[in-house]
Amino acid sequence: MNNGTLFGIGLGPGDPDLITLKAAKILRQVDIVFAAASTKNGYSLAEEIASAHLKGEVPLVRLGFPMTRDRKKLRTAWEENASKVVHTLRKGKDAAFVTIGDPMTYSTFGYIMRTIREKYPDVPIEIIPGITSYQAAAAAAEEILAEAEESFTVISGALGAKKLREVIDHTDRVVMLKVYREYREIMDVLDQLHLIRGSVLVSRCGLDGERIIRNLEDGIDSAPPYLSLLLISKKGRRK
Repeated sequence: MNNGTLFGIGLGPGDPDLITLKAAKILRQVDIVFAAASTKNGYSLAEEIASAHLKGEVPLVRLGFPMTRDRKKLRTAWEENASKVVHTLRKGKDAAFVTIGDPMTYSTFGYIMRTIREKYPDVPIEIIPGITSYQAAAAAAEEILAEAEESFTVISGALGAKKLREVIDHTDRVVMLKVYREYREIMDVLDQLHLIRGSVLVSRCGLDGERIIRNLEDGIDSAPPYLSLLLISKKGRRK
């Protein structure tokens, strides 16, 4: 029996209308769908979006991943979940691993893909790209990411603002994802670098409760929601 194919599918930034035609087509064809979920959280936005496109009684299985920086625990989770996926593929069934945004951009799918490539190299994998959160945020805020000879850099704020300090002098704009946890530190560094005026905070883009905040000089009362990012421009930067 031939192995089934694993499709890594990007579902877009959260707005259910921003899933691609190809992603929707593949979801109607697969035999089972896997979705990543935190072991501390029973809700999965990816699962909610994917379920609207499934045909018939297609199983939707949550794979738990711990929210930790312990590499040993993470590696164990990747290997255990990769094994569950491959067990299905060995039966000749096609499977989708769905993720918010794009499968190759800050996605749990990347770890699963790498683990399967290492341990099960005969398993076929196909990747369906998705619209990223920062593409949707730039559109919602009408903020140009780059034009002419400009560049922009995408970084994570999960560990704070260190990476921003490293890249800001080598790019025209910065997209900072995962800003909710270290938001206070990030805002302090934006102020120190005179970048507050050129920054826009976008939260829950395309979802209920969407907020686009431009007047960051006045600050906000509390840390933003999990699905939040900053669009940072050096234009208008105070010297």
